[in-house]
Amino acid sequence: MVRLLVLALLVLTGQAISTDARALQLKIATVAPEGQYLKEMRAAGDAIKAQTAGRVEFKFFPGGVMGTDAATVLRKIKLGQLQGGAFSAAELSSVSNDGSLYGMPFLFASKEEFNYVLDKTLPLVQASYAKGGMVVPGFCSGGYAYLLSTKPLSSIEDLRATKVWAPAGDPVAEVGFRFTGASVVKLAIADVYPSLQTGLIETVGGPLPLIIGFQWHTKLKYMADVPLAMTTGSLAFDKRAFDKIAPADQTIVNTEVAKAFARYNVVNFEDGAARAALLKQGIVATKPSPEQLKAWEDIGVKSLAEMTEKKAFSAEIIAAVLSARAEFRAK
Repeated sequence: MVRLLVLALLVLTGQAISTDARALQLKIATVAPEGQYLKEMRAAGDAIKAQTAGRVEFKFFPGGVMGTDAATVLRKIKLGQLQGGAFSAAELSSVSNDGSLYGMPFLFASKEEFNYVLDKTLPLVQASYAKGGMVVPGFCSGGYAYLLSTKPLSSIEDLRATKVWAPAGDPVAEVGFRFTGASVVKLAIADVYPSLQTGLIETVGGPLPLIIGFQWHTKLKYMADVPLAMTTGSLAFDKRAFDKIAPADQTIVNTEVAKAFARYNVVNFEDGAARAALLKQGIVATKPSPEQLKAWEDIGVKSLAEMTEKKAFSAEIIAAVLSARAEFRAK
């Protein structure tokens, strides 16, 4: 009887060890340096690990150590070397382009409008990514993108006199800049800073906290004070890996990532501190005249019309986003 009890304890102990061994570690890559974004993502990871009793754990690889471009990270995810990554919506365009719709120029007049539309339409966009084999718990926003340059930026004509960076593989930026007539240089985000140093590019766009975080502002002098477009991104997981997580634990992952995004959005929508820091360092901000602002906004209308005509986004997504926006404005 004693021998049987000991044997039973050994079996139970072995089962416990086996269960612990099945704990899933999700390796997640990002080009983002240590900062507010990773702070929130690590907080989400800690909460997920605690609530799942260690069954699900995040391990982050920041600063581009697993690849300085989205194509490399996505390839490693496909090979199973990574289980996820932090991407902009444009970087996930090879999986699904529908999320890029949120970043169309002048689509949203305020953060409240963006949040309302996102809440109404996110399930459709998530389903679109799932068809491409990726699970996207939600979207975060870096706030509005602005253009900064080594040269004055008072108008679209000024923009045409500079060499403008466009993210490689970003169809929205490509169409928008084409309507401005600017000279565009397509680069991965990791190549922006050295290209500013060499003069290969003179103008960059992005949310102000990101521009400071990547130290691009140290090579720039002027800012067009025009909120061009909402910047969006997400953590995206390989669906094969995510499906290995128990349903209850999947809910925990989705909930905690969404909470982290909500906290991050608050910080980045309030870009006053970043703006003040840029102005303090000598960046000259120029507001366009009403006529110039109308010219900028017209580019947004033309860009959306062309992307719609080319069926760059699913008709269902476009209809849902525009309907939700109209509903918000009607209120």
